[in-house]
Amino acid sequence: MRGITISGASRGLGAALAIGLAAPGVRLWLSARGATGLQATAEACRARGAEVTICVADVRDAAALAVSLGAFAAAGPVHLAIANAGASAGTRPGGAPEDAADARHMVEVNLIGAINLVGPLLPALLAARGQVAIIGSVAGWRGLPDMPAYCAAKAGLRAWAQGLRALHGPAGLTVTLVAPGFFDSAMGDRFRGPRPFLLSLDQAAARTLAAIAARRAEAMFPWPMALTMRALALLPPRLGDAAARRLRFAIVPDGPSD
Repeated sequence: MRGITISGASRGLGAALAIGLAAPGVRLWLSARGATGLQATAEACRARGAEVTICVADVRDAAALAVSLGAFAAAGPVHLAIANAGASAGTRPGGAPEDAADARHMVEVNLIGAINLVGPLLPALLAARGQVAIIGSVAGWRGLPDMPAYCAAKAGLRAWAQGLRALHGPAGLTVTLVAPGFFDSAMGDRFRGPRPFLLSLDQAAARTLAAIAARRAEAMFPWPMALTMRALALLPPRLGDAAARRLRFAIVPDGPSD
């Protein structure tokens, strides 16, 4: 059977990926903080023929994840780990910027949470010559004025994915970094202002699954947003900063979303 783990699977992209991958012959390990949503995703996956194990836990709880993931890996091979759980923060309505608590939360959930998921599974993934898929963001390519801590966390996630690929690629591990722009989701709904090139949740899930199936190293979408962020990152700092100040599209209210 094909073993797959997905964090942040109670709703949004994580739930869509779980349902899209569910099939007879698939073992799924799904985690999230919300028990109700996670159970609904699990039931939808079981209806498609998959065997499902759920873990109600915060991705910051390394010990809880390690115990549950260890049991899942002991029960059979693990071929794919999808680090999807995430949180966002940024300038609040009224103009208050991110603070130190926001920055800590961004790093702990977006970066350390991914490491907490993948770390316990590395021996099993290497044994299966498997794959790690990391859900990052186009914001990881360039710091933006309304969300510097969020961008930093996603940039760290990107660098970690690159390092993981360089380290374990020769042993057969595939690492796929998926970097979407805006798409319909509970997290996306927290942004105030225009969301250029907005995708539907189904479009984002389909593009993510296609990148995973093709075992791509990186996948950024939609392409106009990807091109914009890559271009900003290549500009000299003075020009890049001025251009970034014109992209004030990421004003986010209080509170995490994962």
